[in-house]
Amino acid sequence: MTDPAADCPVIVAWGAGVDSTAMIIELVARGERIDMVLFADTGAEKPETLAFIPIFRAWLAAHGVPSEIVRYAPRRFKNWPAYRTLTENLLTNGTLPGIAFGRGTCSQKWKAAPQHAWARNWPPAITAWAAGLKVVKLIGYDAGRADDRRARAADALDDPFYAHRYPLREWGWGREDCVRRIVAEGLPVPPKSACFFCTAARPDEIRALPRVLLRQIVLIEARAAPRLRQVDGLWRKPVLGRRGAEARPGSMTAFIRAEGLLDADEIEAIIVRAPRSLVRWQAAVAEGVEAGADRPEMARWVTVFDAFAGERDGLDGATGLYAGLGPIRGRAA
Repeated sequence: MTDPAADCPVIVAWGAGVDSTAMIIELVARGERIDMVLFADTGAEKPETLAFIPIFRAWLAAHGVPSEIVRYAPRRFKNWPAYRTLTENLLTNGTLPGIAFGRGTCSQKWKAAPQHAWARNWPPAITAWAAGLKVVKLIGYDAGRADDRRARAADALDDPFYAHRYPLREWGWGREDCVRRIVAEGLPVPPKSACFFCTAARPDEIRALPRVLLRQIVLIEARAAPRLRQVDGLWRKPVLGRRGAEARPGSMTAFIRAEGLLDADEIEAIIVRAPRSLVRWQAAVAEGVEAGADRPEMARWVTVFDAFAGERDGLDGATGLYAGLGPIRGRAA
């Protein structure tokens, strides 16, 4: 009798972190089936993660494992300009990630949804679903307590499309086992996979960020500040430093200031001037959209911000950030 599961395609949800990377390496070594490896790019990955992705994709290709990078593609926008990354989403809407407000995580919108959107056009998945089968999705939850909670929460959902499997948990592997497996393969150990401004980031992770990303953190919190009532910032509330945890404020900007990671004048210039410049430009874009003009995207503003943010006098004024974006002109295609 044929096992129906043998006809189910297998996708790996790869986060480019330690657990999922080690899981893939060991699956390949054991000769287990992998039909596709998917990485969902939020557009807010750490530089070290971005550097590791091509390294491991080259390893996958050398071992005959196909991989794809997928991205969330918004189609409707409540506010203008349009955004294509999580960072741009926060700046367009003037808010923080949902996790900062205790409303779950960003993973459904920016990770799971784009992977599923890709799979809906993938012939093996289409064939399996048409036959009443599910796609097997391999997830890198390890045998630790935190991932035990995540796995139980995932299994509690009646997913009509996917049968979840957690090989690391089957093998009893923890994070240290995963690190050893990656090292044994001769590959660099990737950093924790997360957005650079993640609420779950530890202080040392913020200390390690380049200045361009520290400036973006200050901008994100400053842009969201008018709407913040119950939380102080991306870290939500202060940590007092008990039970071995490092003390820190609820605002990452306050931490960056206290640690001297950016100059105080630079931080103040971003807080006072950049959100004002952004709101003015958003109004011009919205007006232009209504008139049928070109529709510049948020990436344009962020690019100019990154270029000017290190210059205190470049954040506003006749030759500053807003003016540097140029006029909204032309007709929409």
